[in-house]
Amino acid sequence: MLGPGGAIAVSLGRSKCEESALVIVDLQPSFLVPIVGSQTVVETTRFLAQCATLLGVPILATEQYPERMGGTDPELTQLLGAAPMPKMGFSAFGASGFADALAGTGSRQAVLCGIETPICVTQTTLDLLSMGWEVFLVADALGARSEFAHRTALERLTSAGAVLTLAESVVYEWMGSADHPNFRDVLPLVKARA
Repeated sequence: MLGPGGAIAVSLGRSKCEESALVIVDLQPSFLVPIVGSQTVVETTRFLAQCATLLGVPILATEQYPERMGGTDPELTQLLGAAPMPKMGFSAFGASGFADALAGTGSRQAVLCGIETPICVTQTTLDLLSMGWEVFLVADALGARSEFAHRTALERLTSAGAVLTLAESVVYEWMGSADHPNFRDVLPLVKARA
């Protein structure tokens, strides 16, 4: 993205509503069973999806081998603007049409949530970074089968250039101010998480 005078504009680690796309990776009940804190991952992702909808942030979701592993958590499916994209590859880019759908959002920032942090989230993040995307990893909306695997993957990805953040930080950055026209719509969702 070019800023004034043709210089590259950088967000300095701040997600922006008009530049973001929310990417939900493989939140399928069959995969969630062994995930540490899986209910928190689902609830936090639902919160992000609700806020993204209110704020006009596009949402994309993937499913790993849904014919065998089942579909996305039903609580999330109803919040998605489009059906989750099936994939066999571990990166979200393994889903047919994902790259085009993501490019079609006009975004340059990917806000990631889902599972598993060291596998599908890692490969998606590394692909995004290699393509010049700014990647925000929502730590409270990501999970793995062990806390050690989760933490290790996050350390690797932040070293690679991804930004580690929290769901509420993202939502408040998307709004930028209490003057945002949707602030009063988002506030009850924030309070419900307390």
